[in-house]
Amino acid sequence: MQRKTIYVLVSSDLVTDNRVAKTCEEMHILGHRVILVGRQKKKSPEMTERPYQTMRLKTYIEKGALFYASLNLRLFFLLLFRRVDGVYANDLDTLLPAYLISRIKKIPLIYDSHELFTEVPELIERPKIRAIWLRIEKSIFPKLTYIITVNKSIASTYEKIYGKDITVVRNVPKIYTSQNASRKALGLPEDKFIMIIQGSGLNIGRGIEEAVEAMIGLENVLLLIVGDGDAIPASKEIVQKNKLENQVIYVSRVPYLSMMQYTEIADLGLSLDKPIGLNYAFSLPNKIFDYLHASTPILCTNLQEVARVVHTHQCGIVLPELSIENLRSEIHKLTLNKPELDIMKNNCLTAAQKENWEIEKIALISLIQRAFS
Repeated sequence: MQRKTIYVLVSSDLVTDNRVAKTCEEMHILGHRVILVGRQKKKSPEMTERPYQTMRLKTYIEKGALFYASLNLRLFFLLLFRRVDGVYANDLDTLLPAYLISRIKKIPLIYDSHELFTEVPELIERPKIRAIWLRIEKSIFPKLTYIITVNKSIASTYEKIYGKDITVVRNVPKIYTSQNASRKALGLPEDKFIMIIQGSGLNIGRGIEEAVEAMIGLENVLLLIVGDGDAIPASKEIVQKNKLENQVIYVSRVPYLSMMQYTEIADLGLSLDKPIGLNYAFSLPNKIFDYLHASTPILCTNLQEVARVVHTHQCGIVLPELSIENLRSEIHKLTLNKPELDIMKNNCLTAAQKENWEIEKIALISLIQRAFS
């Protein structure tokens, strides 16, 4: 396969987007020259060393319509005056400049939709802004040839709307090797039942507030919240109001392997997304697979894709309904049932041998080879 210069576009600051990193690595291994382009926020961490080139565009406006407009313009003109043999657009917020460049330069485009973008709560609550994104999607999506998304439910939704073939590539991790993390080294108590809820997008609608409130009345239980998001400030107010400072510990966003150390020492991993709109209803959070690979049993809400993984591998408990009372009750039961937790831990390890990037990437590589041959 001839070496091509492929620009990969994303609206994040690159540091913690492991799906994009894995995709770039696969194209690099295939022999392509990969340039990953994202944003650099005022508080963006330093980039880790990568085997491919990265570029971060400084964004003086960091959110809202002006941010997306300026980012799309900068991406368009960046690509217009450079040699580009192919474009890989991640999510709808980078698709427009990628599509225009692909038409102007007559080069292939892969679109990787990480979610049902127009169904996220932030847009559902802002119908005028949502209408703009829907117009962009409806005008471009039917014209695309190479489309990827993250699970079967989202793929089926797009197929029904647009009648296109969609390749499913779930965001499962590489086979994880235990770091033998210790609670002592992480400054955590060794005699408590520790739960974790982690991820790069700890946002409203993901059950963060309920997880914190469920801690009221639970004894000898510690909740770790690892990551950042717009639900954090409200959850901290709950902590302060209920004097839970000794029961809830916050760790700001950290590199993946550091996050996995916290995940590895936890007794239970929480995934409490609510079905707010189709995007959340069909979501399959990365943390589910992180928990599997860290051998951390899962307590989750009854979302279609998440429940399918948990039931298939018998690696956790699915809550029929999310309420503070239900959550607190189930946590209390699990603290008293170590034999059941041990079974689920072993099932997590077994599941990780099937749910890993080494298997999942086969479909991605096949599509890359077809698009950029």
